[in-house]
Amino acid sequence: MSSNPIKLGIVGVGKIVRDQHLPALAKDQDYRLVAAASRHGKVEDIPNFPTIEAMLDATPELEAVSLCMPPQFRYDAARLALAAKKHVFLEKPPGATVSEVEDLKALATANGVCLFASWHSRYAPAVEAARAFLGSTTIRSAAINWKEDVRRWHPNQEWIWAPGGFGVFDPGINALSIATHILPPMFISSAELDFPENRAAPIAAQIAFRTSNGLPVTMELDWRQTGPQSWDILADTEAGSMVLSGGGSKLAIDGRVVHEELEAEYPMLYKRFAEIVRAGTSDVDLAPLQHVADAFMLGKRNVVEAFFD
Repeated sequence: MSSNPIKLGIVGVGKIVRDQHLPALAKDQDYRLVAAASRHGKVEDIPNFPTIEAMLDATPELEAVSLCMPPQFRYDAARLALAAKKHVFLEKPPGATVSEVEDLKALATANGVCLFASWHSRYAPAVEAARAFLGSTTIRSAAINWKEDVRRWHPNQEWIWAPGGFGVFDPGINALSIATHILPPMFISSAELDFPENRAAPIAAQIAFRTSNGLPVTMELDWRQTGPQSWDILADTEAGSMVLSGGGSKLAIDGRVVHEELEAEYPMLYKRFAEIVRAGTSDVDLAPLQHVADAFMLGKRNVVEAFFD
């Protein structure tokens, strides 16, 4: 592909698109946003369509699409785009199931286009520093604490409570995307999932992992947090106690901050997408999604009191 701006269409104009995708694209010279498709939302100053099918039919010059609808609906849209030989950017999580995304990987290869599973939290500014630190020492144990208020971050978004909507694993998969990047490979040994009696997806989870050499890793997820929000990964190591906080924006060793920057996750995601499009490759790591699937398969289900936004 030439160095000309990539002609991009965006599908699913909701909160994450307005908050993150559109501001990132507005400053990125690698792209020209030429169309949008959404049942309800619209993007100003470009053609808007009610469906991806209508967008693909009316905009043959499209080279790539960014799919930002809920994960339950992402597979069918991705198949349409890949079959039309468009490169595809998948908002996280990349699909409702592991097998869906495996099929999309094969379809992208068969059609000679690129597929990108965009784990945005991996691009938080202190993540690589944390990975380098952990790679330089011996880890004794680790813990993941990811607790936030669903009413603040997902107001009135009923899809997250439906089957396939992930519940508390919608933010929890962000933690897993970082953990699978900075920690040794790990496997779930036990899990407990708390389901409100009026919801089809969990509101909290407690998970125990182990690595192949026996390193213990615990994970606490909760969507009922009030006050300060907690997005932390902690590790006890021979070189000191590490705290990666703020969703990956700040790294401290033994209480001393060694790396802190403003987040620029979505600009970095789109930079990476442009790289793989121009290199003709794909970037699809399924480890975070696999851990969520394993938690649902192994987890004990607890019913807790009803939850209302």
